[in-house]
Amino acid sequence: MWSDVEVESTRGNFRGIILPRSESADDKHIVLKLHNGYNVGLNVKTVTSIKILGKKEAHYKIPEKEFPTDPDKPNVKLLGTGGTIASRLDYRTGAVIPAFSPGELYGSVPELADICNLETEKLYGVFSENMGPEQWIGTAKKIGEEIEKGVDGIVIGHGTDTMHHTSAILSFMVQDSPVPIVMVGSQRSSDRPSSDAAINLINATRTAARSDFAEVMVCMFGPTSDQYGLLHRGTRVRKMHSSYRSAFRTIGDIPLAIVEKDRFVPLRNDYKKRRKDNKVKIIPSFDDRVSIVYYYPNMKPDIIESLIDNGYKGIVIAGTGLGHVNKALYPSLKKACDMGIHIYMSVQTLWGYVQMYVYDTGRDIMDLGVIPAANMLPEVAYVKLAWALGQSKDREEVKKIMLTPIAGEITEREPHNGYLIYQGGIPEVEKFISEYKK
Repeated sequence: MWSDVEVESTRGNFRGIILPRSESADDKHIVLKLHNGYNVGLNVKTVTSIKILGKKEAHYKIPEKEFPTDPDKPNVKLLGTGGTIASRLDYRTGAVIPAFSPGELYGSVPELADICNLETEKLYGVFSENMGPEQWIGTAKKIGEEIEKGVDGIVIGHGTDTMHHTSAILSFMVQDSPVPIVMVGSQRSSDRPSSDAAINLINATRTAARSDFAEVMVCMFGPTSDQYGLLHRGTRVRKMHSSYRSAFRTIGDIPLAIVEKDRFVPLRNDYKKRRKDNKVKIIPSFDDRVSIVYYYPNMKPDIIESLIDNGYKGIVIAGTGLGHVNKALYPSLKKACDMGIHIYMSVQTLWGYVQMYVYDTGRDIMDLGVIPAANMLPEVAYVKLAWALGQSKDREEVKKIMLTPIAGEITEREPHNGYLIYQGGIPEVEKFISEYKK
């Protein structure tokens, strides 16, 4: 291990460092870290010769550095929860693990010192699939504490897979913030040459320190290149690709702004603006007995029955078309509604509104007690229903909370030119963006 070698094989010639074998890997391959930073696995049967050139053990831990302060710069608090923006590759298991503390992030991205005074705190160290009510409530309360202390902006490092769930629930739990609250992650881990971690973190920190947007936002790549970042409203953003660096999209609307090195370019003017006070409303309620059900053809009623039997209080359905499910579910849906379970309909198309008055199917489902959720994204409706049920179980009160827009989760209309996705990467999008980049 750690030998710097030249390997000749039937698949080509390679030069790199021999890495430790993962505990769960077979003994038929060797893994090299190439000099370009990427790893390659070679079947040992294809190797014809290995020449040892030296030894060069890799060190992946970045030392923490004390952040320099400047009284003339804004103060930003970086809250770490884990995820790829705060991770490293563990060669013992071969997995990317949460390991970098927020302080180590500065060690790897010294440009942050040019933007602000940065104080860091590691709240959690989990992958985003392990984020849940405990972490959401804890993060919301911490945000409230920092705002009351007078911080100028907040950055939250988060894994990308469920970042849109967290941005949505924080949009409800943290209301009327006087400062930017910017969630950020990366699609590629920090040890990869194509990592977007540093640029995303710089853009997010600049937004928190110097922008006028006082909302919960997600800051990630616009196009898959590093030309610019985009600010997405926390209740209208969704991860739409498993590995693209430009994975995050604003759905049913347009992003808040473009983030470039030296400026912010607003794409809309209805955003909440920064204030000079330190007042904020924190409502950290959540009932975890809420489920989201993705409808599919031939779905059986036992799915709904199981939720009834297990004491669930709320169900969000991602229905087809304008908000439909098959007739086989009707008796179970009626039973659930009669038992006081709150059921809301969203659409799995993501773009568009629930329109249950158009066809008999929709009208019949509403007669059962199912309530249309306008154009809330399914995940947003899920966290909002859980948040609402944490405050009240009264059907009319919950309905009022659900259908009253709080943070842009319900809009009066979609952009006039339909569901073009206003992000980078396709000609129509670049044409749209260019109108704001003159």
